[in-house]
Amino acid sequence: MAKVNLQAYKVDKIDFVNELENGTKIALGNKYSYQVQYAVDKNVAKGTFDIEVHDKENPEHFKIHIAIAGIFSFEEGGKKEILHTETFKALFPYAKALITTVTANCGIQPVIIPNIDIDNQEIYRIDKQ
Repeated sequence: MAKVNLQAYKVDKIDFVNELENGTKIALGNKYSYQVQYAVDKNVAKGTFDIEVHDKENPEHFKIHIAIAGIFSFEEGGKKEILHTETFKALFPYAKALITTVTANCGIQPVIIPNIDIDNQEIYRIDKQ
């Protein structure tokens, strides 16, 4: 396991739409992406997590979309696949808490996204030459 340290994070985007009547029952869906960019000749990386939670039937009436970026330091020699999953694990709780906080502060039942098992996901990597 590679050791990574979250140095800082910032929210780049919050987009929230709630045009539902009170008491409307919905089925939530989500989609997400996570990318990591590595600094040249430094043990520093930027992870960007983008997630949207929406009503499966009417996403235009209810959705929350956030983008959050984290800056990480890591030990030299770590494999990028391992660094990718470890940075995701460090940043994910902040994204999860942000979605819960925003929805709770908007007067609706808080949306709590499920944990994402990144260890059992296939990671696609494209290295630029």
